Amino acid sequence: MSNYNETILEVDFRKLEHNFKYLTCKLSNNCKIIAVVKAFAYGHGDIEVARKLEKLGVYAFWVADFEEGVKLRNAGIKTKIIIANPGLKSYTKIIKNNLEIVIHNMELLKLYCNNTTEINVHLKFNTGMNRYGFDEIDIKYLCDQLNSNKHLKVKSLCSHLSTTESTSPKEMTEQQLILFETVCEKVESRLKKRIDKHILNSTGFFNFPEKQFNFVRLGISLFGSYNNSNLKQISKFKTVISNNRDVKKGDAVGYSSTFITNKDMNISVVPVGYADGLNRRLGNGIGSVMVNGVMCSIIGNICMDSFTVDTSEINCKIGDEVEIFGHKNSILNLSEKIGTIPYEIYSTLNRRIKRVYIDTAEK
Repeated sequence: MSNYNETILEVDFRKLEHNFKYLTCKLSNNCKIIAVVKAFAYGHGDIEVARKLEKLGVYAFWVADFEEGVKLRNAGIKTKIIIANPGLKSYTKIIKNNLEIVIHNMELLKLYCNNTTEINVHLKFNTGMNRYGFDEIDIKYLCDQLNSNKHLKVKSLCSHLSTTESTSPKEMTEQQLILFETVCEKVESRLKKRIDKHILNSTGFFNFPEKQFNFVRLGISLFGSYNNSNLKQISKFKTVISNNRDVKKGDAVGYSSTFITNKDMNISVVPVGYADGLNRRLGNGIGSVMVNGVMCSIIGNICMDSFTVDTSEINCKIGDEVEIFGHKNSILNLSEKIGTIPYEIYSTLNRRIKRVYIDTAEK
């Protein structure tokens, strides 16, 4: 299929497959992958990514809300879909679309106890993140309700780690893991059955592999934007030069004249801006992009639909490719320059950017 768009996010499914197979090889004791595809699959396109991972045999998908789950079902996804925050108004849609839910507070528990249609549920516990989840003190009441409402089929117990980076102290994570295991033992004892468990995200998966339990919830590692040489970044954000201009020493560039030339220069305009998700903090010499294989500094303020780079040291013309992030300018490097994480950059990429998918199955 022809593509007429000059600004695209190129997603390489060959690399996604490589990452999935590598991560699968790191699993132990029949552990399975729950793929996190919330937030438009971290900007990569949730339907397309889910279809590829479904073909690869992923166990389940993890999304943020019922709308994301319904969207995947409407696209033909048959694999299990788990809704992390189902909300209190989405019951009918969730049942109709055969979605599974995470119950993480008393209001949700009451709602799904009072509606007697059979549904698969996952119980979330707060072990230190202090965001969502039942506390240990809630276990008796929770289990009493579950024992009285057999239409709620408990499929897993889960929690979320708050501090799993290799540079962070391990004590907090170890305390969370101990509490999680304690909570799970108490729940299993009261429900009188063994239940699958999961707590590890991507960083937890690499830094605490001995605690894989039955499932791991992997997102950023699948997309390859993780500091591991065995993983491949699956996406490349690229566009083209839309204008070239010679400017004189002392000229101002862009809004608020934050950049004043200190010499005669050639500058190039790139048709991507903060409306596309390019963070304004990358302006004024903080960020750089690749133009014809050379790193060129972003100068001046980033505009809504464009930014400007210093191309004085290279030969370039209108239509030449600009790599904002990709194989030569990783999203890890880009995010580090403004003190953020790849998740933020990915998830704020505007939907107006054309996603183009590469796969070995395509001719």
